[in-house]
Parts: sequence; C-alpha cells; structure tokens
Amino acid sequence: MSRAVFHRIAILSVTVIGLAGAATTAPPTAAERGVLERGRFLVTYGGCNECHTPGWVESDGRLPASRWMTGSTVGFRGPWGTIYPANVRLWFRESSEADWLHAVETRGGHPPMKWTDLRALSIADRRAIYRFIRSLGPAGAPAPNDLQPGVEPNTPYLDVIPRLPAGRSPQP
Repeated sequence: MSRAVFHRIAILSVTVIGLAGAATTAPPTAAERGVLERGRFLVTYGGCNECHTPGWVESDGRLPASRWMTGSTVGFRGPWGTIYPANVRLWFRESSEADWLHAVETRGGHPPMKWTDLRALSIADRRAIYRFIRSLGPAGAPAPNDLQPGVEPNTPYLDVIPRLPAGRSPQP
C-alpha cells in the first residue's frame, strides 16, 4: 500500500470516527430538555444537593450544576455506623437507569437519606432524576467507604443519634 493511499485511509477513518462521535453528542430534543429540566427541579427541590454536593449549603444553593452531586467526605454517624453521601455522578456512570429504578424500589437506608421519599415519585420523575444527573457527566472522587458501628471516622461527621427527652418513652 502506498504512503498516499495509507494517508487517505487514515484521514477517512478519523473523519468517520469524528462524525460518529458528533452523532452521539447531538443536542437534546425539546422532549429530552423537558426531562432534564424536570430532573434538575427534582434534585433541587428534593434537597439532594444538601448532602451530595459539597459547599451547597454554605453557598446558599448558588453552586453551578457542574459541581452538583459529587458526594461528600462529611459522614453521618449513628447506631448503624457512619455513612457518606455517594458521588451520584460516578455511581450513575457505572449504573444503568434500570439499576437506579431497582435501587429506589428496594434500598433501605439510614438518616438522612430518604429512599421512601424517592419511592413516592412517579417512574417518570425517577427517570428524570437519573437522566439529569447522568447528563452532568462524571466528576469528583468516590465518597469514603461507610464505616461499621464502633469505628471512629477520620473525616468530619455529624452525629445522627435519636435521643428522647428525660422521662419519655418511645411512641409505639
């Protein structure tokens, strides 16, 4: 094969690959934009950023979406051990939409995560959350691993220990 033919094949290959890549990054349709906007609204209104976005509370909710949902190194410690808000952007890169929908249906959790609140949403709303967060792309690092009860965290944490006032007994 002559050098000129090889050069033309190489240019053609790069062009085809570039066009294939461009096809996968086409702008979203109006319907897709509507789903992404709904997902953004649900993430914001549902308070997801309060735990899953470092600096959200301190910024009074003014962080750009490019910094949203990257997990936290601030743990929540209770009788269950210490849990950390996941980097949902990395999780959704490794999980399918079906995996997310299954997790919402089957996962339990500890405060402050409210899987029960997610289960109250329609399937369309759950899909919108997944698609919005996934549209943000991967960013950040994985959150620390959760710790078993009795293990002292080496990160900042909040105590989430239910306590009753003196003389009170738990309600049935």
